[in-house]
Amino acid sequence: MQRIWLIVFLLAGLTSLAGCDKPAPVPPKPAASEDILPKRAQPKLSTMKIFLGAETLDAELALTREQEMTGMMFRTNIAETDAMLFVFPVAHRASFWMKNCPESLSAAYVDPAGVIAEIHRLEANNTNAVVAASDDIQYVLETKEGWFARHGIAPGTVIRTERGSLAESFVRR
Repeated sequence: MQRIWLIVFLLAGLTSLAGCDKPAPVPPKPAASEDILPKRAQPKLSTMKIFLGAETLDAELALTREQEMTGMMFRTNIAETDAMLFVFPVAHRASFWMKNCPESLSAAYVDPAGVIAEIHRLEANNTNAVVAASDDIQYVLETKEGWFARHGIAPGTVIRTERGSLAESFVRR
């Protein structure tokens, strides 16, 4: 009986040693949201002339995921003529926040036809999302805080570009 226990003990020891060759892989630590957020302002993006009634802006174009995520983060001294147009591949319920944005902005949530559906005030450094009332938003135009009101631009205004409608300018063929 003692021999059986000794054999079982030795086999158990050998089995445990066999597992010591290579440590079990450690799963990668999931990235915290802070790790993936931009750390500084992005350089000025390419621009396009856009028309809102009689008003004209040279809007920077946020076309990639990285450009969208960075937006106007970390920018200071936003001028009356500064604007950024976010172009999304499909209409959805837009949601914007102001983390790392030291200046308040105004944002027009725009439908696929290029019509301003909603205008919102985005408060500096506010991490609460400003969610669209509609799930039919394909573009968002950010400007200096209060720009739309100062220029008489309200929901229902159509945005056009030097190439035509927003759809004609950005829908991939």
